[in-house]
Amino acid sequence: MNGNVRPPLIGGFFFSVFLLCTTVLFGGFSYAVVHTGQVVHFSDRTAIPPPMEGNAFFGQDADYLENMPQYVDNGDGTITDRVTGLTWEQEMGEKMTLQQAQVKAKESRLGGYNDWRVPTLKELYSLILFTGQSGGEKAGKLFLDTRYFVQPLGNTANGEREIDAQTWSRTSYTGKTMRNMDTLFGVNFIDGRIKGYPTHDPRTRQPQQMYFRLVRGNAEYGKNHFVENGDGTVSDLSTGLMWQKEDSKQGMDWEQALQYAQQLELAGYDDWRLPSAKELQSIVDYTHSPQLDGLPAIDPLFQVSRIRDSGGNAPFPYFWSATTHLDGPSPGNRAVYIAFGEALGKMNGQILDVHGAGAQRSDPKSAGSLSYPRYMGPQGDELRVFNYVRCVRNIDQ
Repeated sequence: MNGNVRPPLIGGFFFSVFLLCTTVLFGGFSYAVVHTGQVVHFSDRTAIPPPMEGNAFFGQDADYLENMPQYVDNGDGTITDRVTGLTWEQEMGEKMTLQQAQVKAKESRLGGYNDWRVPTLKELYSLILFTGQSGGEKAGKLFLDTRYFVQPLGNTANGEREIDAQTWSRTSYTGKTMRNMDTLFGVNFIDGRIKGYPTHDPRTRQPQQMYFRLVRGNAEYGKNHFVENGDGTVSDLSTGLMWQKEDSKQGMDWEQALQYAQQLELAGYDDWRLPSAKELQSIVDYTHSPQLDGLPAIDPLFQVSRIRDSGGNAPFPYFWSATTHLDGPSPGNRAVYIAFGEALGKMNGQILDVHGAGAQRSDPKSAGSLSYPRYMGPQGDELRVFNYVRCVRNIDQ
């Protein structure tokens, strides 16, 4: 659960002391957000040469290369991430239920350690790399460093698609997806998404089984420590990131979102940027949801706009990241977004929360001649294109 730290009246001094203590205690920030691995630049359609600052499409992931992934193969079936301080199972074994995975973690002595656990979604998402490319129902280039980690594919001989090999976390959705289904969040390292998955088969009502990759180390990872600075910004002392408290208050396409961030001047700073997918996911608060408490999945310190849909409802917008998602027939024309409100889809003519507040999917970067929203895929994912923005910058040290 997030720790909301509210500064005293002379907050500047105490903020600096708190930040210094945090840095000394953890040898850096306790929740270092790993880079997406994306070093190629993209327009709204395809790969491009690196744009100059001030030009169109500047400010995407490839322009900020901090916290690049650094893995160590320990030679004992475990992999350590030097950026996060987390150590992972190299192989996951067979599919199982969450309860079976928790028993496995308790009994595991892998690498000589007895403190293994089922990861939270934020821990698990630290492993995703957007160097991958989705191949539809078949596997393309995986969204995981396969030089270090073994990732199974769905068993096509048993009627599965290759993408049916999701890795689950222990993070439960506080709402319901589909038609009133209990839901567990997972990461699909084959198609590059966070989705909520029903814990039971919708037809048989039997517990579903999926892959789990156990983790150990850095028990502080994924825990935010927010400070409201009183100047329209919120700092996270765990990640070392400062956030725009309010959002853009209007939707825009991806090129406009990058430009908005580059032009933002707020609280005396002009080095704001569009956050990467992993930076943006770092501020999701999975203890909130519109179904549970009427709130988006983010700390109430942040202000989130509401939008009107065609049915007269007031859902929360999706938020752009600076990360390109290589997916679909025209790789390069989609970018990652986070749904802090319900992740909607149309199934059998009905609009449903199909993946849960806090899901990560992707949208076309520009509308072209088409009108939106539109719906795509087996769960009818709602495409909006004109998403909102919440900018980020690094805390000065």
